[in-house]
Amino acid sequence: MSDVRHVLVLPDRDAAEEAVEALGERFGLSEEPQLVQDALAGEDDAEDAQWLVVLRDEEGRLDPAELDSLAGEWEGWREEP
Repeated sequence: MSDVRHVLVLPDRDAAEEAVEALGERFGLSEEPQLVQDALAGEDDAEDAQWLVVLRDEEGRLDPAELDSLAGEWEGWREEP
């Protein structure tokens, strides 16, 4: 078993929460993704923070292209490992 993680970068908390809900519906995740606020370098204002959705995929069953597409629905993207 490997420690594979996918990270989706989304523009705000609402988008991140909606993406988490969509991930559960589309992929039937056994584990809730982790939400992390990521302040942009040099930004003091919390309004300018991105939100990360971190998914564990130890079995390698999540398709990176599908995750890219899903993140794009909220003007986000998937970080390459």
